[in-house]
Amino acid sequence: MNSIIPRRTAIRNLLIIAGGAMVLPACFRESGKLTIKLNNFSITTENEALLEMLCETLVPETDTPGAKSLKLHLFVLKMVDDCYKEEDQQIFVKGLEQFADFAKEKAGKSFSEASALEREGLLKSIQLDKEKDKAIQKFYKITKSKTIQGYLNSEYVMTNLVKYELVPGRYNGYFPV
Repeated sequence: MNSIIPRRTAIRNLLIIAGGAMVLPACFRESGKLTIKLNNFSITTENEALLEMLCETLVPETDTPGAKSLKLHLFVLKMVDDCYKEEDQQIFVKGLEQFADFAKEKAGKSFSEASALEREGLLKSIQLDKEKDKAIQKFYKITKSKTIQGYLNSEYVMTNLVKYELVPGRYNGYFPV
């Protein structure tokens, strides 16, 4: 009996094993792990989901994609992680945690479980009540501004909604001087 493996069979088996070794780490992905890697602060997956729902409330999906489908919450997290001072990052995280408690206290349920009208009402109450905790105010201000910035700079808006004209623009020979 011949105990030597043919070369093609050996190469095929080696490629199958190498492919399996490459795919294997994806099978052991931790559930509950954040979607994006943050260098300067950390949040929980529940807080990431809360931020996603908050961004979706600010930019809801209509006939255009909303914040959830554009993943604007990841843009907000990355901008806060990369562009803000350490004390602002800590205020952001503290405000995010306090926002979750505020939503439960005000609506009687979590922000994600609230209806769209209740979520909008919560956000309006934060904007109107200037006596609210400064961490929640700062968190909401950062989140709102970065969500809008992310939406206006998203690929969808820049390719489908903004009509770009090459500089210097179109020639108008009849322009009054």
